[in-house]
Amino acid sequence: MSAIESVRDLHRSKLVERHEELFAEPPPRGISQPLLARIVAYETQAITHGGLPLRTRKRLQSVTQDASIPASATRLKKDARLVRDWNGVSHVVDVVPGGFAYRDKTYRSLSAIAREITGARWSGPRFFGLQDKS
Repeated sequence: MSAIESVRDLHRSKLVERHEELFAEPPPRGISQPLLARIVAYETQAITHGGLPLRTRKRLQSVTQDASIPASATRLKKDARLVRDWNGVSHVVDVVPGGFAYRDKTYRSLSAIAREITGARWSGPRFFGLQDKS
């Protein structure tokens, strides 16, 4: 049985242990066991067989760097304030622990607030000008 095939039969605690060996950190909270097994299997295979070709790794890196949400938008500072005028009304959103405060209510995402304001599905970062409109 190959190392990759044996991953399939590992108990969750062993998968977590193996993930920590491979990445020097615990797996993300709430990750499913099947996904964790796939990640461990892939990394084990990459180590055994050399991983992705350099050209593919560079292409993937360039794609992630070209993401339409700027890095600053993904990590708003605590106590930041966003203001958006919509249909003649100024809407103010504050970044608070656990999400975003808007009209005395805390939301987990900017998209939920954009939906509250417009009544339509919007990308919250785009609505508040944190993302390119292209």
